[in-house]
Amino acid sequence: MKKVKIIVIILLVIFGVTGCAFERDSDVASYNVSKEADSFRVKRRIVFINLRSDSYLFEITGNCSIETDNTDKQLEVICKVGEDKYQKHFLRLSDETTYTVEQLEYSEVSKYDYEIVFKPESIIPIKIETEVGGK
Repeated sequence: MKKVKIIVIILLVIFGVTGCAFERDSDVASYNVSKEADSFRVKRRIVFINLRSDSYLFEITGNCSIETDNTDKQLEVICKVGEDKYQKHFLRLSDETTYTVEQLEYSEVSKYDYEIVFKPESIIPIKIETEVGGK
């Protein structure tokens, strides 16, 4: 009887610890969509709104990645505007402004698949200096 109790306790501890590692499908999908957006594969519309006048101030539409800095009340938006061309915008948040981010297209992500992307410029330097001849 004592052995059965010990085995049951051990199994409960094992299942309790491994149960914490399981994630909800929505958490995995959210992470994957965010990763796709940070790789400029998700088309978004970012709209800044003036809360006092109930009107929008401007909007940014494109393959954009966003990052918030709550300490500075700042939104950083980086958009891909061409092959290897990017623009970065710094948007200050105030008590009278807010923003919304809308995903405009379907994202094809999986909770099972993963992808490793190597950026050649981070592995191999773009500019290689060579010296020919000796002194």
